[in-house]
Amino acid sequence: MTPAIDHVVLTVRDLPGMTAFYRDAIGLSPLGGDNGSARLGAGNRTLLELRAEPAARPRDPRQAGLFHTAFLLPDRAALARWLRHAADSGVRLTGASDHGVSEALYLDDPEGNGIEIYRDRPPSDWTRDGSRILMFTRRLDLDDLLSAADVPWTGAPEGSSIGHVHLQVGDLDRAHDFLAGDLALTRTFDGQGGAWYGWNGYHHHLAGNVWNSRGAGPRDAGMAGLAEVVIADPRRAGQAIGDPWGTRFRFV
Repeated sequence: MTPAIDHVVLTVRDLPGMTAFYRDAIGLSPLGGDNGSARLGAGNRTLLELRAEPAARPRDPRQAGLFHTAFLLPDRAALARWLRHAADSGVRLTGASDHGVSEALYLDDPEGNGIEIYRDRPPSDWTRDGSRILMFTRRLDLDDLLSAADVPWTGAPEGSSIGHVHLQVGDLDRAHDFLAGDLALTRTFDGQGGAWYGWNGYHHHLAGNVWNSRGAGPRDAGMAGLAEVVIADPRRAGQAIGDPWGTRFRFV
């Protein structure tokens, strides 16, 4: 079985507010929890766990940790339906890009955690050079995307997943040693200040950049934000490791 991102865990200061945001704005379904946590996802699959820590310090965008969690929708029509929902409900985007391999929409949650919502183009349409995959950032035609919205948005459809997680790191060489070594990922693409990594030919499951966090030291454990990335890999189930900045990766 090829490893993949199972779900992401965030430490949050306002559990009710953050739960409502991911339910109403993003379209995730509540899947359980208690007074100290909430699980949300699509179908019966958990994609996000929120853990309450009201005393946590606000996320510092200059620290290592999360750049964005990327929710992968099954097809272009689903992405278009979400975009129509965002426009109709006043959800503010921070960006929209055509990356060649994908079409992506960007926003932040109320506590400053980055979010990407995207759909992949067919892998047969990706430009490859050995293990490398060409990606770029160009303007996404939102009107053209909206034209694919066939029916109203009713929430994240079954088949939605965490396509990738993009990290803020302090140093790209140290990040490479961890991602390619400890996590056995293949480096698929390089950009200015960032590097992208995937398993089994995917354009990327994890990426790291230093755009805001160059030279960052270990993460502040008392700060809100990324708590852990959970990876589905039965060969390593039960293990947990940390990257050089203290971001935790747990295997299930």
